[in-house]
Parts: sequence; C-alpha cells; structure tokens
Amino acid sequence: MLRFDRRLVHNFDWVMVVLLLLISTMSLASLFSATWNGGPSPIFYKQLYFFLFGYALILILISIDYSELEMLSYLGYGAVCLLLLYTNLFVDSIAGTQRWINLGFFHLQPSEPAKLILVLVLASSYSSNEYVENGYRLRDIVRPAVITAVPFLLILIQPDLGTALMLAILFVSMTLFAQLRWSTLIILASTGIGCAVLGWLYGLKDYQRRRIETFLNPESDPMNHGYQIKQSKIAVGSGQAFGKGFLEGTQGHLNFLPERHTDFAFAVWCEELGFVGSLFFLICFFFMLFWGINIALTARDKFGVYLAFGLVMLIFWQTVINLFMIMGMLPVVGIPLPLFSYGGSSLLTTLIAIGILMNIRMRRFQAR
Repeated sequence: MLRFDRRLVHNFDWVMVVLLLLISTMSLASLFSATWNGGPSPIFYKQLYFFLFGYALILILISIDYSELEMLSYLGYGAVCLLLLYTNLFVDSIAGTQRWINLGFFHLQPSEPAKLILVLVLASSYSSNEYVENGYRLRDIVRPAVITAVPFLLILIQPDLGTALMLAILFVSMTLFAQLRWSTLIILASTGIGCAVLGWLYGLKDYQRRRIETFLNPESDPMNHGYQIKQSKIAVGSGQAFGKGFLEGTQGHLNFLPERHTDFAFAVWCEELGFVGSLFFLICFFFMLFWGINIALTARDKFGVYLAFGLVMLIFWQTVINLFMIMGMLPVVGIPLPLFSYGGSSLLTTLIAIGILMNIRMRRFQAR
C-alpha cells in the first residue's frame, strides 16, 4: 500500500500545511485562554495531544494513494453504523444523550467520523455512476439517499439533531454538485419541506423546539434559555476593533459565557482579539476552504473531485453554522467550529479530512 514517488515530494502541499499551522496556533491560543485558571488546564494539554496525533495521521494518510480509500469506504461505513448502533443500545446516557463510547484513554463520538465516512461513500457512489444526460433522475439517487438515511436516523435518536442535520446537508450538497434534473430537484425540495414540517410537529423533542423558539425571539424568553446566545453576542460585540487583550476577556474568564471552549470557543477569540484578530482568522480559514475547492477542480479523477468537494463542504457547513450560532443568527445546535472547538473526535475527523485533501492534491499528476 505504501508507495514512494519523487514527484510526491515535489508536489507536497505546503500551502495547506502553512494554513493548518496558523489555524492550529490560533485555536490552541484561544483554548489556552478560555480554560485558563491560574495555569494551563488539562483540557488544553489534551487538545494539544490530539493535534499532534492528528498531524501524525496526516503523515500516514499522504503516504497512501487516496484511491484505496474508495475500496475501504463501505467497510468504514458498516463499522461506523455498528458503532452508532452500539452507542444507542449500550452506552450510558450523559446529559440526556448517548453519544460517547468510553475507550479509557479517549471518549469516541462515532457521529463525528460518520460525517467523514458518509462523504467517502457518497463520493464513491456518485463517481462510479455513469453520467445521465440532463442530470440524475430521482431513481438514480435512491441508493445515496438510503446510504445517508441509516446513520442519519441512528444519530437522530441519540438524540443529536445538529449532527444528523449535518449528514442531510452533506447529502444535499454533494447531490447538487453531481447535478440533478429540475424535476428531481423540485420533488426533493417539496419532500424536504414536508419532512421539516412533520419534524417540527412530531419529531423534535421539547428542548429542541425550545431552542428554535428562543433563537427566533431570545428577548422574550421567560426561562432564560436564550442566555447562551445573549452572552455570546455580548462577547463578540465587546471585542470591538482590537479586542480586550489575550487572557483579558471578561465574558469568558468571569464565567458569563457558557461552553466557552466548545460551542462558543470563537466568541472568546472575538472578545480578546477583536474584529481585526477575528478577520485574520476567518481569512486564513476560508482561504483554506478555497484551496480545498481548487484541489477538487484539479483532481485527477471523478472520485477525487467528489471526495475533495465533499470534504470541503464538511468543514464549510460546520464553520458557517457555528459562526452564525455564536452571532445569534442560528439556534444553538451543538455544531463545533472545526479545528477550533475543543473535542478529540471532531478535531481528528477534521485533520483526517485535511490529510485526504493534501493527498488528492499531491497525486493530481498521476494517472489511474
């Protein structure tokens, strides 16, 4: 499986490496501040170790031709579905949810790698299909839809609405990229609207419905369920142009801002580094995503194109949802900011995705 080609060294993706190191440094600096309690916290060191382990995984990934992932994608799909099923049946509930498998040294959240595996399987499915003139018909996307539905339902019943919706968003993004007929698009849109209405009426739990209602009108929240959103907006706004200074954020260090190292990690960065620091981070982050799209456009084969596009969408949509969430423009759904929010499963999944993107770019010159 391991192959060496001098051209791989020549085509090593230094642009992605530089961007990754910049973003990683900012992420660790923010976590250092968010969890500061007279000294570096154990959480900071754990995330640092996850970063180092993730970098090692990237080195392994770029040594293996990404085409071999296509053959392993369905095996990974079966494994992650079994892990999700095991989580739902045998894992103890934490805060009313069943999401983490205790491995002793690490708490694995199977729903995180499920997103990555879904991208792999959908890329394999769409790249192996023959192109249909004028776009795919409804019957052509039944298989990808079923592939998405299984982990979607397993994650939804944990319950983890945010991650389940991410799977649906990935399916829609990659399916639209594959090109649909207008008739198929209309049918899917109508079905999606119908499912959303039924989900609101019968599928959502009370606390999930309350989150959305709080988002729509946080100021009239009698039980103060909109506290997170309000404190996050205060933190973001109080940073002003240049921020309050590193380790000087009041919303975070005085414990006004909840979940400041996970869902609302970027709010801490905004408060302490201000608009300028936040803009610099966003420029680096979205240039990384732009670079990922460039990788998709220059991939050597259809599988590489679909895979790179899906991986970029995986990072892009989580980023957009999290940023809109901390600004009060979306309800709180527990979506982390990739590479920035604390969490081993999420971080390793994102680093693996970046490693695969680097792999695709490095092998764009090779023939299948």
